[in-house]
Amino acid sequence: QVQLVESGGGLVQAGGSLGLSCAASGRFFSAYAMGFGWFRQAPGKEREFVAAINWSRGNTYSADSVKGRFTISRDNAKNTVYLQMNSLKPEDTAVYYCAAGFKPLSPYYFEYDYWGQGTQVTVSS
Repeated sequence: QVQLVESGGGLVQAGGSLGLSCAASGRFFSAYAMGFGWFRQAPGKEREFVAAINWSRGNTYSADSVKGRFTISRDNAKNTVYLQMNSLKPEDTAVYYCAAGFKPLSPYYFEYDYWGQGTQVTVSS
């Protein structure tokens, strides 16, 4: 079982920056094929892939809509995954979810087995 707790959401003006954290706990750290992802969901819209990272190798994959603006990273020692968001736009407003699964770098939400509770990010124009 894996538990995920997100933090760091809030309100920011367009063009600003915000960092999200996802603290992970459980018995997954010996699973070399584990991966983490960030997804987001705006009101009335489907859940959207943002970025993913391979826990053991550290390689990443991001959606085109956030490339060059968002960076996913992880700290193995702290069991934490991060999402640094720069140059934020109003259309980035959504609830952001951290997820973990056994298909590293997958952009498909149904391939993730564990989810956090979500954290709200609001970007004002």
